[in-house]
Amino acid sequence: MQISPPFGYEEVVPLYRNQKVRLPEPAEVPKFALSANAIPISYTEFSLALRDYPVVFVTTDEGRTFSAVAVLGMTAGENLFVRNGKWVDGVYIPAYARRYPFCMAKVKLDTVEQQDRLICVEKSYLDENGVEMFDAQGQGNERWREIERLIGEYEADLERSREMCGILLDYSLLEPFSMQATVNQGAPMQLTGMHRVDEKRLVHLNSSQIKNLLQKGVMARIYAHLLSLDSFGRLLERKAALSA
Repeated sequence: MQISPPFGYEEVVPLYRNQKVRLPEPAEVPKFALSANAIPISYTEFSLALRDYPVVFVTTDEGRTFSAVAVLGMTAGENLFVRNGKWVDGVYIPAYARRYPFCMAKVKLDTVEQQDRLICVEKSYLDENGVEMFDAQGQGNERWREIERLIGEYEADLERSREMCGILLDYSLLEPFSMQATVNQGAPMQLTGMHRVDEKRLVHLNSSQIKNLLQKGVMARIYAHLLSLDSFGRLLERKAALSA
């Protein structure tokens, strides 16, 4: 059995009922997010994330598929929303970070990818002194039920995100863009590899396409995404304050 860890995870293993897990402290930032300038955002998070982060679209396969991410920093390896290993007070913590160290991982058996995903945990978080997730009868306790619900709901939400990004791609609504800025007379910074919805192309959609965007809730996410781009200004202000 081969397990493919999601972005940011190092080595994940199946979670068994007799294992204990070290759970992160409240607002603790996962190791990978300490130096990540972007983190995945799911379908229902757009309206929450736009309050703090620019939400953009990225591709890792040369434009065949896209996903939504929240931008955390202006340069590679920079998360401007971390203080002393924790998320700063008052910002929305993306579900991708809140579910850590658990995840739903892709599994291959004899090189064949399985349709169902497996609940896994970061191996380094397995700890005999950690928290029990199941009782003596192998039934999940209240803490585990909360975690399992988050994992399940997030995975379903990611499917809606994938469908949404597929529609944006099919309708040719995404365009590449970059951000350039200079903070406190320092060296110029440039963020590349991002895509946004081209508002002008929305005008040229036919009535059937517009109806589909409205019925599936994609139109609302489009405008949440476009509004969130104003957060680049606040990101620069945060960067300038830290630089000063």
